[in-house]
Amino acid sequence: MASMGSEIVAFMLAVSGWVLVSSTLPTDYWKVSTIDGTVITTATYWANLWKTCVTDSTGVSNCKDFPSMLALDGYIQACRGLMIAAVCLGFFGSIFALFGMKCTKVGGSEKSKAKIAGLAGIVFILSGLCSMTGCSLYANRITSEFFNPLNYEQKYELGAALFIGWAGASLCIIGGIIFCFSISEGNKSPRMGYAYNGATSVLSSRTKFHGGEGDFKTTSPPKQFDKNAYV
Repeated sequence: MASMGSEIVAFMLAVSGWVLVSSTLPTDYWKVSTIDGTVITTATYWANLWKTCVTDSTGVSNCKDFPSMLALDGYIQACRGLMIAAVCLGFFGSIFALFGMKCTKVGGSEKSKAKIAGLAGIVFILSGLCSMTGCSLYANRITSEFFNPLNYEQKYELGAALFIGWAGASLCIIGGIIFCFSISEGNKSPRMGYAYNGATSVLSSRTKFHGGEGDFKTTSPPKQFDKNAYV
């Protein structure tokens, strides 16, 4: 029962993390920068993995999609690949978890379900690591440009999508680890106790069992006949 409860908690954490990771792809604010006026913010610059935009004080946004994937910076291409891989791995991890959990009726025998559930935990951990790596790579580029004194271009700060991606990656990793531990706990079989009943008695070769219920009759030793008995 404890193993089943651990699997349910792990599934909820991992799927929640996968949903958060998936939501970062269409999120606008991966990096953001503002230009302040004397009273109000005059413009907000922001960008994600697909486009870069500017929003003025009236709320009107002007966006420009990245023209070519091959002309992009290497870190954006790497982040795209890692985040898409994280989403795909999380999807397959959810399918494996549904087949491998003990509370479901699919997946075959207990041994095969345990193997599938363990595979689901590993896939969730890989999904979280991909998302963590992608968000960290993007954040590292932002911080390095921000603190570079030789960079006189527009400087950006960390956007909300990065924090959502880190949170989702953490949930995926935690859920996958709990999955793996729950499977290992479920495979531990209790130690069998053996009682010593003493040495078993051996019937004598002269003891015979006659059709009665539990009636044993011991044959008497052969009689010694005198030499004149047949005379």
